[in-house]
Amino acid sequence: MIKKTLYFGNPAYLSLTNKQLVIKLPEVETADDLPDIIKSQSVRTIPIEDIGIVVLDHPRITITEGVIAALLANSTALITCNEKRMPTGLLMPLHGNTLYNERFRNQLDASLPLKKQLWQQTIKYKIENQAAVLRKNNSNVSANNMLVWARDVKSGDPDNYEARAAAFYWKNLFQDNPDFIRAQEGGVPNNLLNYGYAILRATVARALVMSGLLPVSGIHHHNRYNPYCLADDIMEPYRPFVDQVVIDTMKKMPIPEELTTDIKRELLSIPVVDVWINGKRSPLMIAVSQTTASLAKCFNGELRKIAYPVVV
Repeated sequence: MIKKTLYFGNPAYLSLTNKQLVIKLPEVETADDLPDIIKSQSVRTIPIEDIGIVVLDHPRITITEGVIAALLANSTALITCNEKRMPTGLLMPLHGNTLYNERFRNQLDASLPLKKQLWQQTIKYKIENQAAVLRKNNSNVSANNMLVWARDVKSGDPDNYEARAAAFYWKNLFQDNPDFIRAQEGGVPNNLLNYGYAILRATVARALVMSGLLPVSGIHHHNRYNPYCLADDIMEPYRPFVDQVVIDTMKKMPIPEELTTDIKRELLSIPVVDVWINGKRSPLMIAVSQTTASLAKCFNGELRKIAYPVVV
């Protein structure tokens, strides 16, 4: 089942009644120039079980503890934004799978050779997907070199083909911006990429928890201050799908330094974009669940390969 992504960019009061998220918009309720019929429609309810991601993007949003507890019990990812209205925090449940303890032990006991092999697969898919996106959007550049690098990735990627491919990819991806440099605090369209990757990260972290895995323990990323190392690992082959959404968005509208609601609406569609995985078309959110489920099976010895999507 595809879960809803809810975005709140205006003042709101979020409460819980009978396992329903109750949304009240105070600016509508107190407006003197609106008819009563519109005011009466300002309160909405949504079943908690239908919600997968919630984005809180306004300083005047009030959310009750009951809502937070219900969302986490439903394995919903709760994203908060900073004063620049960019995602800055992610709240996830501590557990979301009945086999959590067993899978957690298998994950922590995974051997270094297994982790290196899983990282090899991850980078191979990432580079191949980057090459496919590059071919789609820049006919003047051949991506055959990237396919060679993907083929040559060894266990653990000791030759760092990931960085080599990334440098070539970002240099050639945006035809109208040949001087583009991918950086967290860089200029447009870095703001779109940052926002899109934050949505993707939340989607992956949620799926990891639901598969009984611990997002903090990565197969490659290791940072004592990063509670989502495994999410950052597993999202790598999915990043090119975000890049394509960003490119499509840039074709539709001008991109300012501060993202508009219309732009965010485009980026919030990322969990439901279509991808190909295991030979079938699937919404990205469902594909991520297949990926994390296969990863859990790799940790417990049932599988040797992670199921990743491909850009077609």
